[in-house]
Amino acid sequence: LSEDGSHDLLLIVEHTPTYTNGRRNRGAQAISDNEADRLKKLGATYVESLRGGEITYHGPGQLVAYPILDLKPIKLSVRCYVSYLEKAIIATCAAWGIKAITTENTGVWLNDQQKIAAIGVHVQRYITSHGLALNCNTDLEYFNQIVACGLSGKETTSLSKE
Repeated sequence: LSEDGSHDLLLIVEHTPTYTNGRRNRGAQAISDNEADRLKKLGATYVESLRGGEITYHGPGQLVAYPILDLKPIKLSVRCYVSYLEKAIIATCAAWGIKAITTENTGVWLNDQQKIAAIGVHVQRYITSHGLALNCNTDLEYFNQIVACGLSGKETTSLSKE
């Protein structure tokens, strides 16, 4: 609890190899048990979550940030919140000498084919959860096993690769 009474929190974590699937791929759109088993055989866990988006990978060498914020007092829409997350990632990439951009697809990209960071949020009663994943020194082979974020024909990259 801060001096102004807010309960905002930022969790920064690095996961063990994990595939997560968002709301767009739950229920009837969920991956098959055979596909989940295939991913588990790669040494990763598989989890369905409430965040937005589709399947992605989290693992060692990836900076994952979960801001837990109350958007109501700061009068911030979900789209604006996501835009601020994208801008923060772009600034982080710039600090490492990498020019990053946004495209019509959510997340942060180096160009319209190479994604360097994913964003998947959940907001309930103005409180945010889930967040962003910036590929720093990630084993990108895990991404080659899926259609990351449901975007076929796109590539995932990392700070260290660039």
